[in-house]
Amino acid sequence: MQRRTFLSTLAAGAAALARPRALLADLPKMKITRIRFYHNPHSRPMFNQSFHIVTVETDQGITGIGEGGSRDTIEECAQMLIGDDPGRIDHLWQLVYRGRFYPAGREKLDAMGALDLALWDLKGKALGVPVYELLGGQSRDHIECYSTGFPNKGSLKETARACIEAGFRAFRTAVADPPAGEPFNSHQMVRKSYEECVEIREGVGKDGDWAIDYHTRLDLPDAIRLSTLLEPLEPYFCEDLLRSENTDVYKQLRGQVKVPIAVGEQFGDRWDINRLIEGRLIDYARVTLPNVGGITEYKKIATLCETHYVGLIPHFTGPVAEAAVAQVAMTFSGPVMMEMLGAGPTKEPHLPESYDFRNGKIWPNRRPGLGVEFDAKALPMVLEVTEGSRPIPLFHRPDGSLTNW
Repeated sequence: MQRRTFLSTLAAGAAALARPRALLADLPKMKITRIRFYHNPHSRPMFNQSFHIVTVETDQGITGIGEGGSRDTIEECAQMLIGDDPGRIDHLWQLVYRGRFYPAGREKLDAMGALDLALWDLKGKALGVPVYELLGGQSRDHIECYSTGFPNKGSLKETARACIEAGFRAFRTAVADPPAGEPFNSHQMVRKSYEECVEIREGVGKDGDWAIDYHTRLDLPDAIRLSTLLEPLEPYFCEDLLRSENTDVYKQLRGQVKVPIAVGEQFGDRWDINRLIEGRLIDYARVTLPNVGGITEYKKIATLCETHYVGLIPHFTGPVAEAAVAQVAMTFSGPVMMEMLGAGPTKEPHLPESYDFRNGKIWPNRRPGLGVEFDAKALPMVLEVTEGSRPIPLFHRPDGSLTNW
């Protein structure tokens, strides 16, 4: 009897192994059918940091949501995606980046980034998981934030203190502005900035943190002078010490200052910042979404940063892109601190859901994709793309991967 039971169990196990296993998750076969662009009247008035909304629709009824770009740049990029498989995100990134032969500039990268966010959102929705699960899962319980423009409490000292008490990791200031209508006298502004930072350090206390943005306003001697003055005040980071056109100047600067350096707000893809990272000329990358070209590119920059022990302190952006930054940052094992304007995000009528913020921190959630919800009735649609266009031939290697024409 026992022998028959054992043999029956063995046979049942063998039969189970012989049966094909059902996949836990699989992408439906999809094609991109339509891309729409919605104008956000509250967007910043600049091409490469807009808060306009992009949607990518498929023949399976799944829609992805992105943010960024302009009408013209989105139209050019969107035309190359119609009819393609939205699940092949890296392939589509290469297609749009190389598909008109000339390398993408920073304004086009922002549009590419908006579309890329929508593709990742779409893929997460199709699989029913947050994007961070597609990128490796959580490396942290929450994301610390610092505040830019925290509501004034009467003095810098009291404002900085209130910021830390609200749960933010750090209070951020900037190089002092001259009086209205007056010229920018860098020597005077360095002295004034130092005095303000002394007050801020007192406000955050010995256990609090603070940071300062030089706003690329200073020339090399003044950047060195201010950094030297600030060193004893222990800033968490000093941002954009010099203008961004010639990154090689950081080779000279790095040896003359000891404050932590954060750079990259004005940059695009990884080739804009790779020399700074690989040369350990900065401590934190300020690149953000959608500016770098989307999650597809941002996760590669994050890997480059991790390799060289550089942290992520992404610049603020619109609420959809901020939700996307949080998805990538959640999976990054190095230091992360995200920028937040004021005391926290304001409710946007066109976004019933974006990201979860409380107590000065961004928290993960289980909503699929980017975790955002878009109400299309709240914004005017100004562009609809349903026809594809690829103006130059596309060359592929023998394995099917793209190369330049």
